[in-house]
Amino acid sequence: MTKAILPPTDSRAARGGRGFATFDEPQAPLLVDESGAPDFVALQASDDFRELRRRTTVFILPATCGFLLWYLGYVALSAYLPEFMGTPVYGVVNVGLLFGLLQFATTIALTLAYARYARRKLDPQVAAVRSLTDEERA
Repeated sequence: MTKAILPPTDSRAARGGRGFATFDEPQAPLLVDESGAPDFVALQASDDFRELRRRTTVFILPATCGFLLWYLGYVALSAYLPEFMGTPVYGVVNVGLLFGLLQFATTIALTLAYARYARRKLDPQVAAVRSLTDEERA
């Protein structure tokens, strides 16, 4: 024969009883204002949001600086060293044409690298930040 265990009632919680023991991790308080809208000031000050900003900067800053240097280097070489850029490589293909095509290749590679980085590092952190304002969790 088995005993029926009744779930805790609201009256037990009102008397200060804790109810059944749970092994869930403690949850951080939601960062919402009185109307239930996200509290953006508190959200911006949260550790999860700061970590998201750091992770974004870790990829974006070096990638942007590197690509701009590569692009401006291509323009500078074209403007100041036309004889180098005109050096034949194979048939009518010269260094300038190869570097120009590499601009497209590096753009595609950088886009794919960012998509992979965002999927692996940013998306989980975005979910953590969103969970700070999740109304269903309350």
